[in-house]
Amino acid sequence: MVRFLRRGHSLDKTGSHSCDTHHQEHLLRRSGSSTTDMHESVGNGAGAGGTPPLPNGRAAAAGARSRLARDGPPSELDMMKEKFAKLLLGEDMSGTGKGVSSALALSNAVTNLAASVFGEHRKLEPMAPDTKERWKREVGWLLSVTDHVVEFVPTRQTAENGTTMEIMSTAQRRDLAMNIPALRKLDAMLIGYMDNFVDQTEFWYEKGGDNKRDDDKWWMPTVKVPSEGLSDVTRKWLEYQKECVNQVLKAAMAINAQVLVEMEIPEVYIESLPKKGKTSLGDAIYRSITEETFDPLEFLAGMDLSTEHKVLDLKNRIEASTVIWKRKMQTKDSKSSWSSIVSFEKREQFEERAETILHLLKLQFPGTPQSQLDISKIQYNRDVGYALLESYSRVLESLAYSVMSRIEDVLAADAAAQNLTASEAARRMMESAAEAPAARKLDAKEELEKLNEAPASMTLFDFMGWHFDQDELMKRREDGTLDPDAEAKLLKKAPSMAPAKKFSYVDSLSSGGMRSPSSRH
Repeated sequence: MVRFLRRGHSLDKTGSHSCDTHHQEHLLRRSGSSTTDMHESVGNGAGAGGTPPLPNGRAAAAGARSRLARDGPPSELDMMKEKFAKLLLGEDMSGTGKGVSSALALSNAVTNLAASVFGEHRKLEPMAPDTKERWKREVGWLLSVTDHVVEFVPTRQTAENGTTMEIMSTAQRRDLAMNIPALRKLDAMLIGYMDNFVDQTEFWYEKGGDNKRDDDKWWMPTVKVPSEGLSDVTRKWLEYQKECVNQVLKAAMAINAQVLVEMEIPEVYIESLPKKGKTSLGDAIYRSITEETFDPLEFLAGMDLSTEHKVLDLKNRIEASTVIWKRKMQTKDSKSSWSSIVSFEKREQFEERAETILHLLKLQFPGTPQSQLDISKIQYNRDVGYALLESYSRVLESLAYSVMSRIEDVLAADAAAQNLTASEAARRMMESAAEAPAARKLDAKEELEKLNEAPASMTLFDFMGWHFDQDELMKRREDGTLDPDAEAKLLKKAPSMAPAKKFSYVDSLSSGGMRSPSSRH
């Protein structure tokens, strides 16, 4: 079973299990002992009441424990050896060759590492230094594999006699050379945003038994704010931090979606599909998508998306139909069982509409679990480069969504302290969304360029300093005592407070410029 992160919520909500404990217990059972027996034998020695001395195997275990206590924790080299040994074994500690592929083992390793590092990080606060160091070190080990994933590229070489010849040399695969540094940057930015919440005092969390939440996040700590709510400066700073994290979220989502599109669809998934897209969608959804006039926003507004299960079910149905329609278009000239009497142009139009709905669902519900198609692609993928790109972008997407959710919890507590009703808070959000630019398609390269142009993230102290400096400079300008240097400082661009933009393929559809992603050859 593959271990997959559930987007949003907490990073430990995955669909697989860790093999370490299972295999340790398995090995102990094979040796005829248990963990309890081993502890008792080491602790009791010869034992009271005439217990016989330790057998050779247990004496060796006791000796190993004493050496560990004497020598201290394992070194960084020892930990790296252990991690890569498990990867080479394909998570099969018996060594019988029944493990998973290298790609899946690496994907699971990144997922498990993120779950252990970020799974318990449930508050807006900096990461512990040792945890942060562990994440950087161990994710660096796993990503080092991509340095050796190469492709042949033509290069020019000049001989000693001056003649120039073209030869083929190796270089890191292009998609990895472009996306791995980008993901590392997103990683560093997210950790930096969490570090910005150091020494803040305007909100806090209830402790232990005082934590009582009756919403769908009952396991999360309850946020508390002053009775009069947050100050205007802190509220604006939180909104600014949310926008910064949202930019990282969109970039990670775009990279992850791009990698998943590039992955091949497993035959196991294709064989499980019905022969007709209508069968997968159901009559009502099929009629809505195949009508002459189609508005994806109206379509989603008419669907029951009240629960996560219903959102995931709709996503699975639509993804299955798009795969069916693509295969029918590819086999339109043959007499395959996938062929159909519906015209190529109509089927292409239906596929584009379905793709639009999928992108809207992904952006509107970023916390939903992975679909059946995505799970199948990851489970049966054999490309190590794709496995690392997908898993790394996925855990960063989950972390960004988690940080955004924590910020929203604080803003919700602030709204409650100001006696804002849910309808008033929703109205504010709708007014802000109405001011946002028109929706358009998410593009990984474009989102990364936006991050390069974005202003640097600020701590609350920095933000307050900028805020009060501007007030002072405005007064000096009104008094006519503002010098040129201060004038330039006043004209400095303020941090963006724009609400998060919503992107879709709607505009691309209207202009006729969007086509389904082509398969990779």
